[in-house]
Amino acid sequence: MSRADELFVRMCNDIIEHGTTTEGQKVRPHWEDGSPAYTIKRFGVVNRYDLREEFPALTLRRTALKSCMDEILWIYQRKSNNIADLAPHIWDEWADEDGSIGKAYGYQVGKLSQYPDGDYDQMDRVLKDLREQPFSRRILTNLYNFDDLHEMNLYPCAYSCTYNVTDDRRADGRLTLNLVLNQRSQDVLAANNWNVCQYALLLMMVAQSVGMVAGELLHVIADAHIYDRHVEIVRELISRPQHAAPRVTLNPDVTDFYAFTTDDLVVEGYECGPQVKNIPIAV
Repeated sequence: MSRADELFVRMCNDIIEHGTTTEGQKVRPHWEDGSPAYTIKRFGVVNRYDLREEFPALTLRRTALKSCMDEILWIYQRKSNNIADLAPHIWDEWADEDGSIGKAYGYQVGKLSQYPDGDYDQMDRVLKDLREQPFSRRILTNLYNFDDLHEMNLYPCAYSCTYNVTDDRRADGRLTLNLVLNQRSQDVLAANNWNVCQYALLLMMVAQSVGMVAGELLHVIADAHIYDRHVEIVRELISRPQHAAPRVTLNPDVTDFYAFTTDDLVVEGYECGPQVKNIPIAV
């Protein structure tokens, strides 16, 4: 059975059975009808996925992996903050009349910073450091720029990636690249596996670009929550049969991070339950 399914079911049960509620408190999100969107939440959820063993896609329902990849490319490769550059419509609610989500996500990745050896944006610096000094403990991206928060249509949820290399080389001599994803807040039903798969794909693409093997993805969520109108949907979802994880690979001919497209994603044997439709989204 899929390890991602096991972790997801355990996490959801823990939130529902042992979480605390925000009901009656002052909360920012609301439902389409204007009523406040309360949650059951757990503080400090940590899940670990090993990409050398399997790709962490849920089989309880299908995760749209090409759409996941497109959004991660939108942020870290295209460095865009405009929905015109993004195929999925997941950001439409937060875009202005020009399609911009403000100085968020891709805008922050693409901002140049001065280093002694030149100017680099965040992603270019990650790639350079992984190639030239892979055992540095300073290789990361951070989207939570306090100076620009007031110009973001939504504060970054998944905001920080820390890359860490381990020397557990196999027969081919490659190093292992691991990633810590820090997330301040997560709508577990709508976004958990979406984010997990996104950053698993990011890890795979970066590792392939610098000649390494994708290893562990450590996902740290400060506020993991299930919205009040999602609880029964989640109960049904986690009661479903679980299947083996799909085989997910990238086109091995692509070794330039900026050359990847969603056409380079190969998904095989993805057996899963029916899609959950009409999930209400709090905004």
